[in-house]
Amino acid sequence: MSIDLGDLNSDPRYTRQGGIHVPANTGETKWFSGDVYTVRLGAAATNGAIGIVEASVPPGSGPVAHTHADQDETFYLLSGELEFLDGDRIFTASAGDIVFIPRTIRHRFKNVGLHTAKMLFLYTPGGAENLFLEGGDEPEPGVAVQAWGPERFDERILGLFRKHGVEALPEDW
Repeated sequence: MSIDLGDLNSDPRYTRQGGIHVPANTGETKWFSGDVYTVRLGAAATNGAIGIVEASVPPGSGPVAHTHADQDETFYLLSGELEFLDGDRIFTASAGDIVFIPRTIRHRFKNVGLHTAKMLFLYTPGGAENLFLEGGDEPEPGVAVQAWGPERFDERILGLFRKHGVEALPEDW
């Protein structure tokens, strides 16, 4: 018995391409709020579907508490531990843990450990990752990333927050 599959070369499911391959150690890196963020895959490349950021969070560092108007945010810890704020709940996440924060929920993470934590975070839909590209500092090889104090959250940075649907809701300043 023989089955005729027809001409597979004329079926676009077999020939059409659209995947994205992001090689290791690529992306645009910025220092932001005392952390090192590398945008690995941006909304521009995914038709807005997702934004993926690789983060290195030194001890004592992490962003100010904030919300996202239009994006859900998912965190996947690769190494280390981070303290998370979810609304008014505080908990610790460790390597291998996943944390999902729906849009409009106040959140932040903070490295309260001794070693740099590494993670991936994903914005769905993508777009908020552009805040780091537009507002972050250029990294300097051989120099430690500097923490940001309240003075860094000037009108320029807060304007970029608004542009990207982010609202700072700090615990204390």
